[in-house]
Amino acid sequence: MLQEIEPKQYHVEYTPHAPLAQSVCFAFQGRKLLEREEAGRLIPPTYQELEPYVETVRYLFRIDREAYYLAELREGEAPEGFLWRDIRQERERREKALHFAVTTAYHLSLWYRDNRFCGRCGGETREDQRERMLRCPRCGNLVYPKIAPAVIVALTDGDRLLMTRYQGREYKGYALIAGFCEVGETAEDTVRREVREEVGLEVEEIRYYASQPWGTDSNLLLGYFARLKGDGTIHMDRQELSQAAWYRREEIPVKPEDFSLTNDMIQAFLRGER
Repeated sequence: MLQEIEPKQYHVEYTPHAPLAQSVCFAFQGRKLLEREEAGRLIPPTYQELEPYVETVRYLFRIDREAYYLAELREGEAPEGFLWRDIRQERERREKALHFAVTTAYHLSLWYRDNRFCGRCGGETREDQRERMLRCPRCGNLVYPKIAPAVIVALTDGDRLLMTRYQGREYKGYALIAGFCEVGETAEDTVRREVREEVGLEVEEIRYYASQPWGTDSNLLLGYFARLKGDGTIHMDRQELSQAAWYRREEIPVKPEDFSLTNDMIQAFLRGER
């Protein structure tokens, strides 16, 4: 999956320090990242390349000894030879650890963008130097990064897996039932509710599978397998889904890839492990 970058290691510890000339800097414009092409790969700029255009720069995290930074550029300025590319596309053209760093940096960029001012009193927030946190000097409010938990459900019935396609989303491939945890719910309660709401079915034998940070949507994804309880007739929520159907193992056309929890769960089912 996306976060599996071994033998490299992600270091989340917050140890802010100034960038070096060759430090990697991520600059975002909406969901687009500033990159250049090099031998078929997509490469972000170094601080040296960006420095003349930088308004602010923030330390993010390390992977092994490589520190990564978030840069905000002066409006309308960018170095020659770089293009803005959607972070959700052409991910196979980024080295895997780099793509993980990109999505994690994007998650943090949204948090910094959306919390420049205190939600309690409206005062301008300031960065803490000991932990990743924004502090309001006016009222003392402390703001930590937001992570939204969501479940992904592989619903099985013997050798059948229920697969879906989203309604009105850019992604048109196969998916599994998914949804956000609501206040007061356990993850298992979310599994039951989302299956009931999206396809009108009941579940039993809910089993945790794995989790995945998904920075493009500021999520922590929690993967579960569950078995069909009772009748398997689908009553699809057409506002959420464009398709929902049962597929036998030999009918599932999804090929392995090395990024998403959804694909990892489908492949586990195809191998007969679940």
